[in-house]
Amino acid sequence: MKVLVIVDSIDKNHSSGAKANVALIENLAAIGYSLTIIHQSATDIHVKGASMRWAKPKKASLTYLLSRSQRVFTRITGWNINPTIEKWFGFSFTFFNDVTSFYSVAKKENPANFDWVLTLSYASSFRPHAAVLRLPHFHNKWLAYVHDPYPMHSYPRPYDWVEPGHQYKRNFFLKIAKQAKFMLYPSDYLAEWMEQYNEDAKGKRIIIPHQGNQEEFVNAKAVESPYIFKDTFVVLHSGSLMDARNPFGLIRGFQLFLEQNPDAQTNSKLLFVGIRSNFHQRIEAIQKNCPQILLSDGYVSFEETLEIQKQASVNVILEAIAYFSPFLPGKFTHCILAKKPLLLVGPFFSESKRLLGPDYPFWASNQDAEQIAIHLKSLYEKWKTESNYGYIREDLIHYLSKDYLKTTFDTLLK
Repeated sequence: MKVLVIVDSIDKNHSSGAKANVALIENLAAIGYSLTIIHQSATDIHVKGASMRWAKPKKASLTYLLSRSQRVFTRITGWNINPTIEKWFGFSFTFFNDVTSFYSVAKKENPANFDWVLTLSYASSFRPHAAVLRLPHFHNKWLAYVHDPYPMHSYPRPYDWVEPGHQYKRNFFLKIAKQAKFMLYPSDYLAEWMEQYNEDAKGKRIIIPHQGNQEEFVNAKAVESPYIFKDTFVVLHSGSLMDARNPFGLIRGFQLFLEQNPDAQTNSKLLFVGIRSNFHQRIEAIQKNCPQILLSDGYVSFEETLEIQKQASVNVILEAIAYFSPFLPGKFTHCILAKKPLLLVGPFFSESKRLLGPDYPFWASNQDAEQIAIHLKSLYEKWKTESNYGYIREDLIHYLSKDYLKTTFDTLLK
């Protein structure tokens, strides 16, 4: 199968969305598909076996001149006028320039040479999708991937972002849903959520969960890290602490666990790995009385984070205090491949909980510190006493694998 992939970045350290996109691309290559990749990564990156195209940002264009002028104006005055620009035009000048760059490269490709044209998104960036909208001869082969709800005002509560120009963005997404052959999502719940807003998306749903490769994960070269602790019960949260993902229920649950289990105080840690967040100042104040809580010194590379996840005793997935969470976190796949217990802290209705199943024992509401403490005690006892301590879900490992991906893609041509 031949696939044209259009993606913003294939740099794993760019963002969690980029990591997920790269994993999908790597698994498509691993199952033997012929890939041509158009990307706009800041660095020169190659995918083994793929034909690479760099959508170099166009500097000889009006939108580039306007975007640079805006940045200079902001730097000199301190006044960010981009919200006003988006209110008037729907998108930033940089967005328009990047889309033109993707379009200029993609239009040189003959759709007859491909079985599918796959556009990948992350967060609120749908630049590849905007480029393909301008190429109607690609539409009957277009697989439009939706990583997160879009536009941002479509996020479920407690997220309450309303972007400038949100109606432009909504109309833009309606066009994607209408023109794409299939709509790809990482989770069932996200597909259901987005179909509520987009009638044309119904009947086009394909679920492609965030990808993993068990063999590569296990055989990856070990990376040294100051955040790996031997003979220690390490409860790990890796990744950004977004504003809606309040960690203090988890922290209070860990504190209760230590209070109720004095023997755990000398060999247990709650570790947060990731960039500084709005919660860090308050966590640092808590650390003074609870030194078992640790924060990484800022950003930790993708490879190092994977090693920390593999060595941790418990990996935490922390979701927003909400009724419903349609997201499949990118790290869900790595946590499953690590074959360590997952402590899922979030709403009852979430994609992670749906995949783990109704009988999964280590789930708690974000606000239920007592239940979190109970789970940590149970996991701690298992860690102390079981020689084969871990959590293996072969069904989920398969679901997240290249074999399941191939089965899904093969059905698209039927």
